[in-house]
Amino acid sequence: MGIRFGGDYNPEQWPEEVWAQDLELMTAAHVTMVTAGIFSWAKVEPRPGEWDFGWFDRVLDGLAGAGIEVCLATMTASPPPWLSRAHPEILPEGPDGQRRWPGARQHFCPSSPVFRAHAVRLVEQLATRYADHPALAMWHVGNEYGCHTRQCFCEVSAQDFRRWLRERYGTVAALNDAWSTSFWSQAYGDFAEVLPPRTAPTFANPAQQLDYLRFGDQALKDCYLAERAVLDRLTPGVPVTTNLMPQHKPVDAFGWAPSMDVVALDFYQDPYVPDDHVRAGYVFDLMRSARGGQPWLLLEQAAGAVNWRPRNGPKPPGAMRLWSWQAVAQGADAVLFFQWRQSRGGAEKFHSAMLPHGGTDTRIFREVCELGRELAAVPGIEGTRSRASVALLADWQSWWALELDSRPSAALDHSHSALAHYRPLFEAGVACDVVPPDRDLSPYPMVVVPNLYLLTADHAARLAAYVRGGGHLVVSFFSGIVDACDRVHPGGYPGPLRELLGLRVAEFWPLAEGASVAVGGEGAHGGRADLWTEEIVPAGAEVVARFLDGELAGRPAVTRHDYGRGTAWYLGTRLEPALLRALLDDVRAAAGVAPVLPGLPAGVQATVREGAGGRYVFLLNHGCRAVEVPLPEPLRDALAPRAAAVTRVELAARGVAVLTGPGPEGGGGAAG
Repeated sequence: MGIRFGGDYNPEQWPEEVWAQDLELMTAAHVTMVTAGIFSWAKVEPRPGEWDFGWFDRVLDGLAGAGIEVCLATMTASPPPWLSRAHPEILPEGPDGQRRWPGARQHFCPSSPVFRAHAVRLVEQLATRYADHPALAMWHVGNEYGCHTRQCFCEVSAQDFRRWLRERYGTVAALNDAWSTSFWSQAYGDFAEVLPPRTAPTFANPAQQLDYLRFGDQALKDCYLAERAVLDRLTPGVPVTTNLMPQHKPVDAFGWAPSMDVVALDFYQDPYVPDDHVRAGYVFDLMRSARGGQPWLLLEQAAGAVNWRPRNGPKPPGAMRLWSWQAVAQGADAVLFFQWRQSRGGAEKFHSAMLPHGGTDTRIFREVCELGRELAAVPGIEGTRSRASVALLADWQSWWALELDSRPSAALDHSHSALAHYRPLFEAGVACDVVPPDRDLSPYPMVVVPNLYLLTADHAARLAAYVRGGGHLVVSFFSGIVDACDRVHPGGYPGPLRELLGLRVAEFWPLAEGASVAVGGEGAHGGRADLWTEEIVPAGAEVVARFLDGELAGRPAVTRHDYGRGTAWYLGTRLEPALLRALLDDVRAAAGVAPVLPGLPAGVQATVREGAGGRYVFLLNHGCRAVEVPLPEPLRDALAPRAAAVTRVELAARGVAVLTGPGPEGGGGAAG
């Protein structure tokens, strides 16, 4: 089949006479897959229990006849108006008790048994009717879980939360201990007294907030799993997925991935952010890593502008092609868009589509057709994989806890920190996986840990074992502070990491907004740092760099500690990008980690995918000028297979090269 190509198809928005034209144009654009039915619930069930699938039968029959696969949605992402009218109790409430009304989408409480019952009934109808349809290739459950209704605080959710707490803790005494309820006279005598963390006079109990984030994630997942159970029973063997979103706090991608047959992502790069391809790189690496390196699906992106940012810039010529190939280069086996035909009405009518308002005689449609032709020309890429030599740790539990209120600094931001630590690796052209702390780290010579505030003793022991076995570990500030209940680890900071890092932290010293300090020392890289400092007391660790001014002048800023056969570095502050790059380059050299390709020009990304379909080397020029890229050995242009092998490649601005041949050892990365 090759790399799947297409987009969301919403024929209910158009007269039926348009559908035949859609099929002709999809064929011309080399479309091989569409997602269909995402927002079709009101159309197929216009009144309770009254089904109208005839029109959808004709849609699927037409797609099958055109040889186009369908990723069939369960249609449950937006309940029809009659459901909320008949059952207003399904509507979600915010922490302030205000109800969220119909008129948009995702207007349902994830814990509502009424909503789930109607959703499951719909899925039963769909799976029974289309189980053997020739167009059906995959199921798409729901849509962007938690995008709008991230959590619900209604009484139905409160009851479900109490059930969840009983299962987690067993007794009220265990709950009181976990939540430290002796503070502020919060001790509970019965689970019936427990509420969601609704709007309160001041800071809510942080452990209660953390558990409610866990519960909210599980409530959304339970909606997905209820629908999946129907699909597994009625259509066994048909893959099931749902579309995750980038750096989406309410949904733990690592927790959801095992229940998805293939990970799928919606990602919209911002043309007004010059280096947004770095954020894309981080998210794509995380998606690839979520199921142990398995290829993933880019289920949504924009052909041009979106409609939901304050300023919605179009993608300039070549950007859509470049960013689509970036997804493939980092493990995607599908490139799909929202949507096929641009809407005339509704909230997303100014969101671009593969077929714009202007029709076929448009730059976007011509670029779409050319991209479809290119992807069809290299069918061997599908199923190939990348190998990485560095792992960056990410953990939703720690993210949820880090950004609660009443912390030493409100400026701590998980997503910003993750990208700050990922960027030097991306710019150095190094292959990187993004993995949770319970993943086997032994295959990676180097592991980077950004601000892992919540760290269990078990995960800390895994990090220690990794270093003891010869690994090179980099840990950033404010890590290892609390346990799974947001209780400070006993014995001082950084809790279970003290022995591994060979130090203790006597005091946190977050900096004022806009303030910075100088960092360096004899033989050390010099520069500035901001946001955060710590009073570090070495206990076996070697001082690599010191604070040169400020209240902690002369005290350690960066340390290095030999532990077993490996080494652990600690960063007690947020180093400026150039300084962090220099430090991580030193650690890479010590760990023996090399870039994918040597000598890449600034702004050029290089990745490798390999497998039964062959070996593919991708070069992507994210810069605004043409460059020449030297190759370590002759490679052939996979998009022009009759061309001779070359040792140098000319890349235009926003240019892409897909090469085949023996290639270098390595995985994905970028040159900077």
